Amino acid sequence: MIDLVEARRLLLAACPPLEPVPLPSAEADGCVLAADVVAPGDVPPFDNSSVDGYAVRAADLAGASEAAPVRLAVLGSVLAGTVADRPVGPGQAWKVMTGAPVPAGADAVVMVERTSATRTEQLGAAGDQVEVRAEVAEGAGIRRAGSDVPAGELVLLAGTVLRPAHLGVLASVGARRITGYRRLRVGVLVTGDELVTAGDLRPGQIYESNRAMLLALLARANCVPVDLGVAADDVPALRQRLSAAVRDCDAVLTCGGVSMGDSDPVRAALEEFGGLTWLQVAIRPAKPFAFGTLPGPEGPVPVLGLPGNPVSALVSFELLARPALRHRMGHPDPYPSEVLAIADAPLSRPHGDGRTAYLRVGCRFGPDGRLHVRPVAGQDSHQLSASASAGGLAQVADGQQVNAGDEVSVLLLS
Repeated sequence: MIDLVEARRLLLAACPPLEPVPLPSAEADGCVLAADVVAPGDVPPFDNSSVDGYAVRAADLAGASEAAPVRLAVLGSVLAGTVADRPVGPGQAWKVMTGAPVPAGADAVVMVERTSATRTEQLGAAGDQVEVRAEVAEGAGIRRAGSDVPAGELVLLAGTVLRPAHLGVLASVGARRITGYRRLRVGVLVTGDELVTAGDLRPGQIYESNRAMLLALLARANCVPVDLGVAADDVPALRQRLSAAVRDCDAVLTCGGVSMGDSDPVRAALEEFGGLTWLQVAIRPAKPFAFGTLPGPEGPVPVLGLPGNPVSALVSFELLARPALRHRMGHPDPYPSEVLAIADAPLSRPHGDGRTAYLRVGCRFGPDGRLHVRPVAGQDSHQLSASASAGGLAQVADGQQVNAGDEVSVLLLS
């Protein structure tokens, strides 16, 4: 057996990042930037009003108050997207809406709540007058050009994992395309003569469940999942299915048939291609794992072989497959988030096989602000129904005893 750290090292080395490509920024949520983004101009590109009110000269309002308002002549209204056709002079004002360019000559905007219009027939039209009942400081109510992002500023660094707010920033600086790592098209091929997708079960058959789970996990990992269906335990047919899959996919996950048993067809089919690595990883569950590459039209295509027991498939995806796929998509830190939590119930791992157990745990935040965990009801590798309520994987070393109230390291599930 090898430990998880070494297994990951070998796996990530076999799954190097793809070459960066141009991507539409609006469609790049979850993707990783491969080049810095620099603002070509100021954001906002002009001084604009942060409030609905009147653009004025602050000096004209010296001494203004509720008891002694100052009356100004209104030159007209400036809406967002329009521009004043003349500057503000002494004793004058433009009515402005939030986001409207500040007219030349104005050095402040007074909020409409501190004013009273003297005409209401067409408020804000040229010829109106407005009474202002408060002084205002220079610059008040104005968002200066470049106050969000000045021209030439480094907006986003290479290696940034793009989130929705980043997409907004990219749009604000006019970056309609970025250089980044595209989403992987990842195929899922599940094998087993005993698997049934619909209809009544015959003796010895079970309903297939791993495919739906893995396709959903891939989507949450920002991959493009490709359903390759369910294959029978037939080595020549599996070789054909795999050969077809690598022509259309950037990576392939197989599920089932990778253990040391005599009748594991995936292992047999992949071994005929050569260059595959078979691991016994010192973790429980998900000890068997396989990986390698098959020749594709644009270069080697990683093939990752997951075990067939449902919980083993889930755990091996989270601990091994997801990091490898994220690494291939340029993620600077591809591993699951790990936190220290408080165990609300004992978590034991009797000594015996040298493996670290990843116990499925329910997670909640307590009144102390800490994450609290307790084991779900079923921990066997076939008990997927119990694992569905798990929010994390508690790491418990061989022979370790975690008592209630102790801290335990937990990998958060997606």
